[in-house]
Amino acid sequence: MDTNQYLEMFLEESKEHLQACNEHLLELEKNPEDLAIVNEVFRSAHTLKGMSATMGYEDIADLTHKMENVLDAIRNSKISVSTEILDIVFKAVDDLEEMVMDIEAGGTGKKDVQELVTALNLIETGNSAIITPEMETAASTMAIEPMKQDAPFFHYDDYELTVIGQSKEQGFHAYEISVTLREDCLLKAARVFMVFEILEKSGEIVKTKPSVEHLENEDFDEVFTIVLISNEEASSLEAKVMKVSEVDRVDINHVMGVALPMAQKPAEIEADSMATSAKEPVKETVVPQKGRRATNAHNANKTIRVNIDRLDILMNLFEELVIDRGRLQSIAGELHNPDLNETVERMTRVSGDLQNIILNMRMIPVETVFNRFPKMVRQLARDLDKKINLEIIGAETELDRTVIDEIGDPLVHLIRNALDHGIESPAERLAKGKPEEGTVTLRAYHSGNHVFIELEDDGAGINKDRVLQKALERGVVTEEIAATLTDRQISELVLASGFSTAEKITDVSGRGVGLDVVKSTIESLGGYITIDSKEGQGSLFQVQLPLTLSIISVMLVNLEKDIYAIPLSSIIETAIIQTSDILNAHNQKVIDFRGSIVPLVNLKGIFEMDGAQEKEEYQSVVIVRKGERMAGLVVDSFIGQQEIVLKSLGNYLQSVFAISGATILGNGQVALIVDCNALIK
Repeated sequence: MDTNQYLEMFLEESKEHLQACNEHLLELEKNPEDLAIVNEVFRSAHTLKGMSATMGYEDIADLTHKMENVLDAIRNSKISVSTEILDIVFKAVDDLEEMVMDIEAGGTGKKDVQELVTALNLIETGNSAIITPEMETAASTMAIEPMKQDAPFFHYDDYELTVIGQSKEQGFHAYEISVTLREDCLLKAARVFMVFEILEKSGEIVKTKPSVEHLENEDFDEVFTIVLISNEEASSLEAKVMKVSEVDRVDINHVMGVALPMAQKPAEIEADSMATSAKEPVKETVVPQKGRRATNAHNANKTIRVNIDRLDILMNLFEELVIDRGRLQSIAGELHNPDLNETVERMTRVSGDLQNIILNMRMIPVETVFNRFPKMVRQLARDLDKKINLEIIGAETELDRTVIDEIGDPLVHLIRNALDHGIESPAERLAKGKPEEGTVTLRAYHSGNHVFIELEDDGAGINKDRVLQKALERGVVTEEIAATLTDRQISELVLASGFSTAEKITDVSGRGVGLDVVKSTIESLGGYITIDSKEGQGSLFQVQLPLTLSIISVMLVNLEKDIYAIPLSSIIETAIIQTSDILNAHNQKVIDFRGSIVPLVNLKGIFEMDGAQEKEEYQSVVIVRKGERMAGLVVDSFIGQQEIVLKSLGNYLQSVFAISGATILGNGQVALIVDCNALIK
């Protein structure tokens, strides 16, 4: 039987069943006596086993069968639920997810899971089973290829020698990995971070040359070396690192002449795998709510699966229709033909309804991103030895698929930051009179044409004095500017590139890149992030995002003979002011706008237009905002409001300042879209 035609359906349903397993296992950990939850997990595992066997993926079917045996023993009260048992079952689900992802990437879905099968068999027979590095090593069937066994050029201290020696005794490998970047590499620190991120998922970094601080400051030539303890093959590590752009060469040597390793905790391995799964782009177009699936099974035939590519093609065709609609409206306005006007008005109404339907088809609940986080929080809380409860509110809130695909990574950084920096240890919380268990709330809701995603914790909050001191040390702000900053502005300094208040670098945080990535990603989506923190009480990170990125409403304005578009989502209001009302403050033109001092930005100057600035009695100003900051954009005149299709400028024009894209107007003219976020510092 040819099963290829069912592959896409198999992948989609497998992801749903694995996600259901994760959700129910988390519930089971909170309610270990509730056998109804065990039945739900068993049902999902049983279905997955049947589908996998039918499709010919025997490894998935076999592992699922072993997991099913453990679940059957639990629901028949032969064994009781414990954290250790759930750790093994979670690991099985993680491996199943990896196998499904491998199939999706064109692989065979095969994976050596012998140590996991052994652990599941031990649990089934009532014995204790903990995955140890020895078990993982015994399960490994592939040998390291012959390599150069050069003498180590590192000088190792006693502690490092002990660590490396112990890791070798337990079956791990110690490598010296030398990475050579291209001579024309512009962002060396960024490439170093990407290499670190890849290797930290494969093992434990013991030492670097030069030091981490020198690497972050780009104080090295093209070559840097990392000492890594891992149970992966050298060829696999080399292939992973070579995937990083601007890496020219990777040389891997065994660390020789020492005898003893460091058994990496299985919890760390799980945490990394979960963080990775949280970053994978979400690509489901139809995600039934779990309650609905149980109660409205008879309505299942009202939902069909549609390939994402088809939705993208439909959206592209409709975008062309919007451009032609604008052209027709322009022609009808010139000809003044009543019949033509009536037809165009009707077409505008119908296409407007069609636009709403198509945009709604592309909307996906943020649940598809949020539901990956509970398992990640569970594991990170255990790694950090903290008690944390994650509350999710508004998971049904919908966002455009394009935004959904991009928002997962920033949210992972925010959550890891809240767990590591925000929530205190149980002992610290009790000493402060707080509950032992910290609470992190992830909240989503609509407001106007935006979606707000908030991450709130009841932890330590941001130590503003410490942040300001670090900012001055790193040159993020000067002492003059620091004296004028508000509490909120000080809090938002943590979003600066390379900024970190961590005393030491860990696998969770400390490299000063997480929140910078969050800010840049959110601003690239046309949104912004604000921070509200009270020391000792907690922090609130609020992310504002547009509902969609494809068709947006703009205000068209004139600059000389050119037309520019300013997104309505950034505009507070438009105003015509007298030139005499313009004031000067610190060599900056400003106006008094409803009691607030607003700086003026002359767009002609920004875009280096040749036209002389005429001394007119009145000035047309568009008041825009970014978070709590405002600016007045000086333009020649207002044209009006219009819905436009956002088009990229292409790869050759990615770094044009203050321009986020372009659009084609009804008369065929191209209008550039102003990026207000870039204009407001």
